[in-house]
Amino acid sequence: MRVKVLSRNPDDYVRETKLDLQRVPRNYDPALHPFEVAREYTRAMNATKLERVFAKPFLSSLDGHRDGVNCMAKHPKSLSTVLSGACDGEVKIWNLTRRQCIRTIQAHEGFVRGMCARFCGTSFFTVGDDKTVKQWKMDSPEYGEEEEPIHTILGKTVYTGIDHHWKDPVFATCGHQVDIWDEQRTSPMCSLTWGFDSISSVKFNPIETYLLGSCASDRNIVLYDMRKSTPLKKVILNMRTNTICWNPMEAFIFTAANEDYNLYTFDMRFLESPVMVHMDHVSAVLDVDYSPTGKEFVSASFDKSVRIFPVAKGHSREVYHTKRMQHVITVKWTSDSKYILCGSDEMNIRLWKANASEKLGVLAPREKAAMNYNQKLKEKFQYHPKIRRIAQHRHLPKSIFCQIKEQRIMREARRRKEQNRRKHSKPGSVPLVPEKRKHIVAVVK
Repeated sequence: MRVKVLSRNPDDYVRETKLDLQRVPRNYDPALHPFEVAREYTRAMNATKLERVFAKPFLSSLDGHRDGVNCMAKHPKSLSTVLSGACDGEVKIWNLTRRQCIRTIQAHEGFVRGMCARFCGTSFFTVGDDKTVKQWKMDSPEYGEEEEPIHTILGKTVYTGIDHHWKDPVFATCGHQVDIWDEQRTSPMCSLTWGFDSISSVKFNPIETYLLGSCASDRNIVLYDMRKSTPLKKVILNMRTNTICWNPMEAFIFTAANEDYNLYTFDMRFLESPVMVHMDHVSAVLDVDYSPTGKEFVSASFDKSVRIFPVAKGHSREVYHTKRMQHVITVKWTSDSKYILCGSDEMNIRLWKANASEKLGVLAPREKAAMNYNQKLKEKFQYHPKIRRIAQHRHLPKSIFCQIKEQRIMREARRRKEQNRRKHSKPGSVPLVPEKRKHIVAVVK
């Protein structure tokens, strides 16, 4: 026996609130909607314009340091905790939800050169100009207890950077060589070196945790394997690399922040040419940090701006700046992928939204549905000239705007000169070098 049943889903016709609009059933047959594309184009245009209207990325500034902010570190377990080190040797721990400093430590004499948190979040390490590595408790000392480091290691030279292993009680420091330390020992387990120049930064790979990379002032990026206790290979660029950052989702991909105003995304298996050259800054790039999704990264530059780049694109999707912000030295992307923190010369840490026009707080279901619909419309019409122009337009400080124009003229002149040289030379004598390979000097294995 067959029984026919009428199915009525209340979600299709019941209002969410008394003030809501009545729901109307809709027939999606395209033959009944001949002007659908024209209507959607208008909606996409309005959505793109409103996105620019509501783009207010700056949230707050955390002030309290008495000297320029030189380095920052994220807490591995707590989203609301961030650590910062300044040029006067002071370390501050901040609570981002309250937006205030919860603890201050006079950690070093001179600059705090680097800092990192232990993978379990119970302690953190700092290195400074006083040739020491110090381990501190993450929690505040008890009443009557002195603010003392748990361990202090006195080195022979100044350490310029530090990074902790993602799973083991092991950390790496860099100075005139890369040292791998066990937390329980006062001398390094092994020292890795290739060449004789000062190393400015060292980073452990978050996926293949036995791999680490470093960059030195002799223009090298060197990759090491902890299991072999030897360097693997190095790539030499035209200019010095300030720091590198590994992609947290793709084990072999890392991005290097260079002095020649560019960022280079490399695949460590094929160092002969970068995967992508990111070219938007107009001064040296000082720091870079990946989003936890691995799809974007943020860069800090000497040109007083912060830019957000998609990994697969050569130009930034967003640029952040304020009138007061000076040279941006350090930058971090929070672990929930929603916010960006940057520390600059003029003693401030600034908190930005990763998505400039995103609405913070609880969203009603209808609001969420409308936002998703608008997002899809913008993606559908993103290559239309008028919509693309509105979406890409950014107001820039006059200094950056003029330098971008000047660099465009210089690039065009170089390209024209190369074309003329090729035209008036014997065929094949002036080879055509792709843009990606122009910046690589050599790869040594």
